[in-house]
Amino acid sequence: MSHPYPIREIARQAGVSEATVDRVLNARGGVRQSTIDEVQRAIADLHRQRSQLRLTGRTFFLDLVVDAPARFSASVRAALESQLPLVRPATFRARFHLAESPPVAELVATMDGIARRGSQGVVLKAPDHPVIVAAVDRLAVAGIPVVTLVTDLPTSRRSAYVGLDNRAAGATAAYLLDQWLGDDGGAVLVTRGTGSFRGEDDREMGFRATLRSLRPERRQVDLVDRSGDPEALRALVCDALAGDPEITAVYSLYATGGNAAIVAAFADGGRRSRAFVAHDLDAENLALLQSGRLSAVLHHDLALDLRRACHVVMQTHGALPGAPHSWHSAVQVVTPHNIPVEALLASS
Repeated sequence: MSHPYPIREIARQAGVSEATVDRVLNARGGVRQSTIDEVQRAIADLHRQRSQLRLTGRTFFLDLVVDAPARFSASVRAALESQLPLVRPATFRARFHLAESPPVAELVATMDGIARRGSQGVVLKAPDHPVIVAAVDRLAVAGIPVVTLVTDLPTSRRSAYVGLDNRAAGATAAYLLDQWLGDDGGAVLVTRGTGSFRGEDDREMGFRATLRSLRPERRQVDLVDRSGDPEALRALVCDALAGDPEITAVYSLYATGGNAAIVAAFADGGRRSRAFVAHDLDAENLALLQSGRLSAVLHHDLALDLRRACHVVMQTHGALPGAPHSWHSAVQVVTPHNIPVEALLASS
């Protein structure tokens, strides 16, 4: 396995011993496949972060633990790595633990493993579950600050939250749909996943409260996607539309994914939503927005969120002045006419 990195650096990146790395690199056997994969990922991470290795100063190892669909995890990884060369005065090295809908026990095992190996900080996107809250508290006891990303764990001992103001985002969606629908009748279909993510809960609460305030007579039709499969979601939306001819608009709470299936379900029924608000400007939503299938996308600067997470970690360790605190990103309303240049470049 060709590489230019010292065994010590690979071991620190992978969170394993130098002897284990040596066995993997020299194919001596006696090492689990999962550990071999971890060493290979560590070398790939070092290659992407090689500009950081040339910097001097205090080094912080940051563990990113994300429960999300693969494309959102990829966006988080890219956003963090884009910020690593910009964070000063420290040098940051990132280790990634990315999974889609893993069992809660698996997430907890990952977090407890980080506590045993050591880290300068954890950036976490995970469901609001009591055992995950307890694992966050154990990290805090071990002196490892946790920064929640996109979705919060407010009852835990996390150091700070960085990400979208989810309740404000839900209220913004209600306001926009009310402006587009006006005095006309019609119900709003609100779709979400089945995970217990606080961020989606906050979006729904902000939406519901604002919709009731602006237009008490307008109905909200809730649909929970329990499978995460686009075709299953398409069938669910088809059933909802067949049973309720008054549905004329959509608010999608999903972090990523599912919106193309919702659009297809409307087409299956020979209908088209009068307004459709979604979250996050990923490749799918960008295409739907450009084609006029989405009315607006509620977006925020993920790279800035992750830079702020690094600042929180440095503040916790006394490398930056000030006390750690949460940062709520502004809600950006993106239409086909103000798509950020970086989103267009990323899709090209």
